[in-house]
Amino acid sequence: MNKVNHFYFSIANLYFKIHLRASTFMHRKIMLPEDEMPDKWYNIQADIPVPPPLNPATREPMDARDMEPIFPKELLRQEMSTQRWIEIPEEVREIYSIWRPTPLYRAVNLEKFLKTPAKIYYKWEGVSPPGSHKPNTSVAQAYYNAKEGVERLTTETGAGQWGSALAFACHFFGLDCTVYMVKCSYEQKPYRRILMQTWGAEVIPSPSDRTDFGKKVREKDPDTPGSLGIAISEAIEDAVRHDDTKYSLGSVLNHVLLHQTIIGLEMKKQFEMIGEEPDIICGCVGGGSNFSGGFFPFVPDKLKGKDIEFIAAEPKACPSLTKGVYTYDFGDTAKQTPLLKMYTLGHSFVPPAIHAGGLRYHGDAPALCKLVNDGLVRSVAYHQTGVFEAARIFAQTEGFVVAPESAHAVKAAIEEALKCKEKGEEKVICFVNSGHGHFDLSAYDAFNRGELKDYEYPDELIRKAIEELDT
Repeated sequence: MNKVNHFYFSIANLYFKIHLRASTFMHRKIMLPEDEMPDKWYNIQADIPVPPPLNPATREPMDARDMEPIFPKELLRQEMSTQRWIEIPEEVREIYSIWRPTPLYRAVNLEKFLKTPAKIYYKWEGVSPPGSHKPNTSVAQAYYNAKEGVERLTTETGAGQWGSALAFACHFFGLDCTVYMVKCSYEQKPYRRILMQTWGAEVIPSPSDRTDFGKKVREKDPDTPGSLGIAISEAIEDAVRHDDTKYSLGSVLNHVLLHQTIIGLEMKKQFEMIGEEPDIICGCVGGGSNFSGGFFPFVPDKLKGKDIEFIAAEPKACPSLTKGVYTYDFGDTAKQTPLLKMYTLGHSFVPPAIHAGGLRYHGDAPALCKLVNDGLVRSVAYHQTGVFEAARIFAQTEGFVVAPESAHAVKAAIEEALKCKEKGEEKVICFVNSGHGHFDLSAYDAFNRGELKDYEYPDELIRKAIEELDT
């Protein structure tokens, strides 16, 4: 090889190495330009008919006007809409731009640790100011309520992600915010309470003496850890008693899942940027909002024949998808909500005080449950020690300490990656990493000291709760 050719060969080789390194870097963290943030939400009801909520008295489908004392008109319109694309208001997108678009990471170090041929990606929602995916809907809900003249919002929260997200959003739109926080989480997670209060919210441990239903529960069981079903009942009772107040829900309902589809819409664009397509999408499920937001935009692809698997991960202590029954049930313990068609453990179900407080709900989103029942989504359940072990591996390889809820998605992704290792399959796995665990370090401390205990809710207690269904 002469000197001239050797020179050009060297330059070409250098260019190849630089380009390869740049490509590797881009594949580790894939960012969308801010001007490519989606300007519309995707509505799953355009492609999958979701069973309507029923009036408990008549068992007939609810009319939007029946729910106007609780929700603003625009959210009710979205709740029942079959329009495929719904525009995101500019005021909402402006606040979204504080943290969105969120990054899609490739978990290179985790792949190496597992020695798997699979590629593992995760959509990181922990970059929002409250630290989770929840502001994707809280900002939208606060906007629509403020636009209709509402002055205060009430809500419930389990682990505190939703309560802090709503407190954050209400502050931006000048709304007062009252949060009924499940008692065991109120005690386990004081920093989320402080975060809510810093944004101006009133935070009340549930069950409380603020509402008639809260008093009733406390009289029956003074030591109850509380539940999301109980907290929902209190928040609704508070809202309907005040003309200037509406209720806000952080998961389960169609309009909530609609707002969360910005996660999956961004994911689709990010995978297109790197020329990849996910074979598997995982997510943790309590009510179903973060997982649904991640995989719903991919459902039309599956309906057209694309080979893609959706996996919902939940705790064995609250196994609504894996052990519940698919039927109409109340969304709250006091039976104030409409009847929702979902997988349920019974509205009277009170799960143990596990650290994944956001997954302690007796039911799941009707839209998600419809897809599970149709066989389009597979559900799995894990013990919390295995979940925390997965979270520790993730922290030691990828650096992020994730929320106990999000750790269920990490566990599912690791399980699927290990299956790929056994079978020699080079699949692309993606999971929605729904939030950070900076306020959950007491749980990590218990796990690190070997004090975290597994709990699988007994089948006989599940049967008893289901038998109490009067629907």
